[in-house]
Amino acid sequence: MSKDNFDFESFKEEAMKGLYEGKKMGGTDGVFAPMLKHLLESMLEGELDHHLQENKASGEINRKNGKTKKTVRSLQSGHFELESGRDRNGTFEPKIVPKRQLIITDELEGNVIAMYARGMSTRDISGYVKEMYAMDISATEISNITDKVIPALNEWRNRPLESVYPFVFLDCMHYKVKDNGSVQTRAVYNILGVNRDGRKDLIGIYLSENEGAKFWLSVL
Repeated sequence: MSKDNFDFESFKEEAMKGLYEGKKMGGTDGVFAPMLKHLLESMLEGELDHHLQENKASGEINRKNGKTKKTVRSLQSGHFELESGRDRNGTFEPKIVPKRQLIITDELEGNVIAMYARGMSTRDISGYVKEMYAMDISATEISNITDKVIPALNEWRNRPLESVYPFVFLDCMHYKVKDNGSVQTRAVYNILGVNRDGRKDLIGIYLSENEGAKFWLSVL
C-alpha cells in the first residue's frame, strides 16, 4: 500500500474505535512478532552452535543441515513463522522452543520483550539468558547463546526510523518476567508509529514495575 492510497482517516477511525473498546495496539496484529522471531531464532542458532561444538570435542562428525520451519502462536503476538537450524545427524534438540512446541508461553514472550526493553550489559544479558532457560546449562552454552543475542538486540536498537510518523500511539502491556530468580509482573510501555505508507513501526519499548502517567512523562 502506497502513501497515495492509504486511507489515513479510516485508519484513524478504526484505531480510535479500538482504543475505546480497550483493544491493545501492540497485540495480535503482529507488532511484537518480528521481535520475538528475531531473538528466538538467534537463541536457537546459539544452541545449535554449542551442540556442534560439543560434537566436535567428542570426536563426532556433525554439521549444520539447513533449517526447519514451523508456525507458532503467542497470546499477545498471534501467529508467526519460526526457523530453527538442523544438524546432519539429527541429534540437535532445541531447548528454548522444543521441536514439537507450537505455543510461545506468556512468560517466555515477556522475557524476550524485557530483553529488548532493558538496557543491559553483556554480563546482564548472560545472566538473563541463564534465567530464561530455567535449567542448568554450561557457561559455554550461555556464552554461545549470548554471542547471538547481543547482535540481535543491537540490530533492533540501532535500526533506522522514519523521520515522520503521522500517527503515534502509546500503549502499555503487562508481562510476567523473571527477575532475580522470581517471576514478577512488569509493565511494558510501547510507542507505536504509523508511517506515510500505513506500515506500523514499534518506535520504542520500555520496562517499568508498574503502569502510570509519570513514567510516560519521563519517556516523552
